Parts: sequence; structure tokens; C-alpha cells
Amino acid sequence: MTISKDILDELLKGVERPEDLLGDAGLMKELKIKLMERMLGAELTAHLGYEEGKDAPPGQTNRRNGASSKVLKSQDGELPLAVPRDRDSSFEPELVKKGQTRIDGIDDKIIGLYAAGLTVRDIQAHLLDLYGLKVSPDLISRVTDAVLDEVREWQTRALDRMYPIVIFDALRVKIRDADSRTVKNKAVYVALGVTRDGSREVLGLWTAENEGAKFWLSVMNELKNRGVQDILIAVVDGLKGFPEAITAAFPDAMVQTCIVHLVRHSLNFCSWKDRKAVAADLRRIYSAPTADMAEAELDAFEEKWAGKYASIAPAWRRAWQEVIPFFGFDPAIRKIIYTTNAIESLNRVIRKTIKTRGSFPTDEAATKLIYLAIRKFEKDGRNVREWFAARNQFAIMFGERFDA
Repeated sequence: MTISKDILDELLKGVERPEDLLGDAGLMKELKIKLMERMLGAELTAHLGYEEGKDAPPGQTNRRNGASSKVLKSQDGELPLAVPRDRDSSFEPELVKKGQTRIDGIDDKIIGLYAAGLTVRDIQAHLLDLYGLKVSPDLISRVTDAVLDEVREWQTRALDRMYPIVIFDALRVKIRDADSRTVKNKAVYVALGVTRDGSREVLGLWTAENEGAKFWLSVMNELKNRGVQDILIAVVDGLKGFPEAITAAFPDAMVQTCIVHLVRHSLNFCSWKDRKAVAADLRRIYSAPTADMAEAELDAFEEKWAGKYASIAPAWRRAWQEVIPFFGFDPAIRKIIYTTNAIESLNRVIRKTIKTRGSFPTDEAATKLIYLAIRKFEKDGRNVREWFAARNQFAIMFGERFDA
């Protein structure tokens, strides 16, 4: 559609400054209002079957009945509209529906600001400064609460039959307890799957105050109910009761302790000046070619450091049954399991989003924000690095389980 030069010249008469065109009382805003009112009038004409200023068809009692005032919130600020009415109130406009108060993606802007970690007060101030919009906290809450419907749909969606790798990790989030009204550290657990083609997919998230075998078994059963029949390698962070829950639901799954978390846990016992040396000696353990050689390196580590850091070697020995599988893998698979780049990048996105919040008022408030961070993470859509080599190894090691 092309607007003629004559019409443009007529419209721009008297426009001398930028604010005459783009300001709060400028031409663009006025034009938008007038065009919307004209379109609403055309909708009513179609509904009633006769033009404004003409007579209604014989026998028709429903007629035009003036207009009602409505104020819409938009990125251009507030738009006062005169919405035409009919006598029997059967007119349902499509352009601006009954009860509608927002247009131009204001909801998307609110959700985008919320996803960036802004508080309700911050969002109010941002919309007022940028768009001149006075938005109530209740409106912002209603808009962001709509995300919970999307979360429920996402959390119950069907999953793939098989995942070569599923990495389970936990984040600690401060959430106000509904009963005691005190702020508690709750764990939000995330399951990140690597699909057969190497793409990253967050399978779900769960919030719990206390984890254990019963909790983890309910998570595993949920994954099964959503279609997961097999997990080849489950990478966990030494969570209590987790290996037993995984093997109860997926008997053939190989449970592997996350080496990165084990190393970090070990370094927590060290003074700052010893960390580099301890980390180098720990590397000798997990980079050993075989499990036997790794155990020999662990013995050597304990002999060297037990006098100063007696807790480190026993921590590795307690987790050894879940460390051993690591040494049976080709370097291509070891690298994916050890570095856990996928879960680390996901955690960075989540932490960046929630770091501005001291605490959350409810579990649902935390879930909303974390889900929006996950949605941003998945939009990036990068595959696991060097997956091609790892995929060939999986095909050889797991045979039909990988190819089925």
C-alpha cells in the first residue's frame, strides 16, 4: 500500500519540530488513534450492515449507540480511544477486544524486562521513563503469571525416547517459605539432556527444600512418564540418593560423578596459595588413561597431601564407584563429561538472571524467572562441541541402545 505525496504533504502541515511528529501530542500518535477509531467504525458498520449516517435495514432494531472511552497502553504511551457501541451490545470488535487494555507487544516488553532480572518496581520505572506508561504492579504480576501456563506446558511436554547424556545439577535460590515466612535456601534442580544429534535440551526443573532418594525417584518417574525410555550416561553431582534413583528407573544407565564438581569440592578445602598445586595433582587422577592408573595417582595424591588436606582423598574414594566409568570412555566423550560446558553455560545464564534478586516471594516466582532464563538459553541453540567424534564412540559403545 502506497500513501500519495499529496496526502503526506497535507498531514505534515504545521510539523516543524521532531516533537510535532513524534512527541506525546505529536502527529504519529494522533494518526494512530484516528486510524484505530476509523477501523473500529468500519468493524461496527460490517456488524450492523449499514454505513454511519445512513438508515438501518428495515426491521432491524440494533443501531449505533454513541461511543465509550477506552485508554490503551502502548509503546507510544497511553492512547485514548472512542470505541463505537451498538444498542444491544452484541458488537465484539477484533482490533481492540472487549477488556483489552494493552497493544503493541507491551506484554512482551514486560516479560522481556522481567526475564532480564528487573523487579516489578524496576519495570514500572522503565516503562514510565521510556514510554510514559503508568503500569500497576498488579498488571505486571498478571502478565508475568501468564508465563506459568507456558511453564506447565513445557514441563509436561513429550521427550525423546533416548538421551545419550543427561546432566543433573542444582542451584541454590533464596525463597520465602509460605508457612514460616522466613527466607530459606532451596535447591532448584535442572536436567539438561544431550540428544542423539548433539543438541542441548533442558528436560525440566524442580524445586525442593530437601532432596533424597524418594524425591529423585519421582523426578526419574516423571521423565519416564514423558517418554524417556533410556539414558546412556547420567552425570550427577554426588547428590544424596541420586544414583540409586537413576538405576531404579533406568537400570542400564551408567551413573557418572561430575568431575568438575568433585574438583571444585576438593579445592574448597585448600588455602589459596596451594590451589594451583592441588588442582594440578588432581588433574593427574582424572586424566589417567585407565581406572587402575587413576587409583594409583589417587594413592600418590593422598600420600602427598593427607597431612595438610586430609578430607580430599576420602571424598574421591567415597565417590569412586561413580568416578570409575569416566576412565572407560574415549577422550571425545570424556571431554564432554568433564568440562560439562553445556550445563555450565546454562548455569551462567540462570545466575546472571537471578543475581539481581535478593530472594523470591514464592516458588512460582523463582520458577518463572528461571524458566525465562532457560528459554533464552535454548534460543541460542548451539550443539555440544565436537559431538561428531563422540557420537561415533557412543554408537560403538552402546550399539542398539544408541541406534534404536
